[in-house]
Order: sequence, then C-alpha cells, then structure tokens
Amino acid sequence: MPINSFENYPMSWKPTIDKNQKPIYKALARQLYQDIVNGVLLPGTRLPSQRELADFLDLNLSTISKAFKMCELKGLLSAAVGSGTFVSYDALSNAYLLEDAKPKHLIEMGATLPDNASYEPLLLQLKSMLQETDYAKWFGYGRAGESLWQKDAAIKLIRRSGLETTVDRILLANGGQNVIAATLASLCKPGDRIGADPHTYPGLKTAAAMLSIQIVPIKSENNEMSPTALEYACKNDNIKGIYLIPDYHNPTASTMSVENRKRIAALAKQYNQFVIEDAAYSLQCEKPLPAVASFAPERAIYIASLSKSIAPGLRLAYAAVPDPFKEPISKALYNLNVSVSPLFAELAARTIVSNQFESLIHGHREQAIRRNQVVNRYLADYTCLGVETGIFRWLLLPGMISGAEFERLAAQQGVQVYAADRFVVGNSSPERAVRIAVCAPETLEELEEGLRILQRLLQELT
Repeated sequence: MPINSFENYPMSWKPTIDKNQKPIYKALARQLYQDIVNGVLLPGTRLPSQRELADFLDLNLSTISKAFKMCELKGLLSAAVGSGTFVSYDALSNAYLLEDAKPKHLIEMGATLPDNASYEPLLLQLKSMLQETDYAKWFGYGRAGESLWQKDAAIKLIRRSGLETTVDRILLANGGQNVIAATLASLCKPGDRIGADPHTYPGLKTAAAMLSIQIVPIKSENNEMSPTALEYACKNDNIKGIYLIPDYHNPTASTMSVENRKRIAALAKQYNQFVIEDAAYSLQCEKPLPAVASFAPERAIYIASLSKSIAPGLRLAYAAVPDPFKEPISKALYNLNVSVSPLFAELAARTIVSNQFESLIHGHREQAIRRNQVVNRYLADYTCLGVETGIFRWLLLPGMISGAEFERLAAQQGVQVYAADRFVVGNSSPERAVRIAVCAPETLEELEEGLRILQRLLQELT
C-alpha cells in the first residue's frame, strides 16, 4: 500500500503496486491495462498527474513517466499539452473492419465494399493478357525499372483524380494501406506523433499502433480539419506529419473545401510537416477538386489506390512522392513487399491507358447513385451525411444512444454497421453516429431489407 495518506484525496485512479514486481513501471502499466479492460477506468477518464501518482505510490517520477509512455505507445492513453493524460476513447475499440469471413446471418453494411456489378472490362482485359505467348512473365518478380509505361498510366489516373505530377515521383505499392505503413515506417520512429481527424480511417490506426506511433486528433470545424487546430498541434503537440482524406472522408463522408486545402498545405510547408494525402475516394468525384499535394508538392505523399474506384481485389496503389521522401519510402516498400504483382500492375495499366477505367468508375458511380436514392428514401427523416456518388454514409443518431450501442442493436436485428467508436482517435469523444456502407449489400433488395431494419430501429429510438 502507498505510505502517503490519500484516503480523502480525490483521485480518478488509485492503483496498488507490489514493489517486488520488477521492473515496477511495467507492473504499473499492466495494472493500468487491466483496469481499462475491466471497466475500472472508462474511456475519457482523466488520470491523476504523474507527480500525484508518484507521491501516492511513493515512487520516482521517472517510473510513472515510463509506465505512462509505455501505455501511450500502445494506444491506451492520450496526452494533451495543458490538459493532462486521458484514457483513450479508442483504447479497446476494434479497428479491424474487414472480418475473416462475411458475417453470417447479417446484411453487410459495415465494410466499405464497392459494388461488384461493373467488373467486366477487367475480366476481358485479363483474358486478353493471358492469351499472349509470353504470359508467363506476369507470374515472376516485377522490377521497378521495367515499369516506366505503367508509371505513365499512373500519371493519367492521378491527373484524373486532381493532381498533376511527374513520372520520377511515382512508386507502385500493394494498396493504399501499404503506402501508409511504409510512409510511417520510413519517416517516423517509435514515439513520434502525427495528426489526423478526430474520426479517421482505421487502417491508419492499426499501422500506427504496429509501429508505436501516436495519432493526435486535430479538431474539426464545419466537418473539416480546422487549420487553426492544426497550427496549434504543430506548435504544441510535437507532431511530425498529417494524415488527410480530403474527398469523401472516411468515415464522415465530408469533402474538404479548396480554401482549407490551401491553408493546410501552407501550414505543412511553414512547420515542415509531411502530409499523407489518401485519395482512395477522389475518383468518385466527377470533377475532382485540386489535391492538397498540388499546393504543397514537396511535402505531400499522394496515394491513389484502386480498391474503391476500380476493384478491391486489384491490390495496387500509385504514390506520388516528393524527392526528399522517395528513397526511404521506396526502401520501406521493398522491405514490406519486395515488389508488386506484375500481373496486377500490367492489368491496371492497360485498363487505364485504354480508358476502360473510365467505364469502371462510371459504373461504380451509377450504382452508388441508385443505392443512395434508396438510402435517402428510407432515412429521409434523419441526418445522414454524404453525397449520392459516395459508397458510404455517416448517420447521426437520434436521442442519446451511442454508436456502439446502436451497432450492437442493429447486429441483433440482422444488419452490420460500424459505430463512430471504431474510428475515433485518442481522447476525442466519439460522435453518436454510425457509418453505413451503401454498396456493400450484394443486391438492391438486400440493401432495402437492411434499410428497413435500420429505419425501424431508429423509429423505436425517437
């Protein structure tokens, strides 16, 4: 027991430590973890200051600091300058959204899957490739120096999504998530911090957690990252970079204004921040806005992945990378992959150069419009953010129900949706909202059945 008397002193956490357990800081970190898991410490709880705990436990301040740092790196705690240390809202949330198997007896409206009704151009292109006499080369190792014409195709696709760049900046990777992990691994070290929206892509969270990189939530204003909040983080939170999804933000379905893109780019240049610009959804825009990278070309890593715009099984992404970052990111990609699939790289390049990718994008967009019209019909009485060409929507919940509770109730009724809690970062409080993937159900009939269930559940809450 502590030798100092704190019996009547208000503290949010009063751990008991056996000082025979060595090292003591690890024992303290284990107890903190157990108290979070067991619900003794709830998300958002402000912990006592490190000095208070040191006095309470009669330990060195450095021991408390090491325990807190260990828990921060595991994503359990979130420290804010001038505010203290809090139990992260996402300390125990499940950030892995694509399950091993399709949920049984559930209508899938959680994972952001594009429709599968417009893949015929890919099939025809693939058949043509495999009939060529030298088809065996698609099944060997790819070499970066042999892919110049494929990089030309990448330039065409990236230009279509809102950025002018050059061939010498292009790197190929096995999907956007691959580029995110390689960028963090090469430009950050364990304990570094990067800024992101208060709700963000879970793939960033899992990559950062794997690499012991902390994500600092940057407050939003009018559903966009606030440049004022970003500048505060640059000055006070010791961040090294920023992660953005400017178009059809995942999960909130918002699109960043051109003015904010310019302001964020200017801040990145002023404070020497790298920017990871995830353009996974930019090709859904008929007339894409200028990329953030176009205003800060020497600071931004621009990722054009094909999973949402063409096909998720085509595990390929193009990254436009500035010279200062190209070599370290290229080496990280090599260590992660050795190379991308020559089959996928060639299939994607031919689909782009032949302009067949336009028909694929058009087909996905038409499907999304039809499905969003159905969503609007069933959820007209509720705030369901997003546009008709998006493949998911952000449903703000009525009453006081949390997103996590609504997700649980929806699953009981036969529909999988994802709560805001899965996307929240650090000490941000999750919105009372869920993400609804409108293109994930296999048919329009299945989508309607899922929406009927959600509509009924919402009506019961109002």
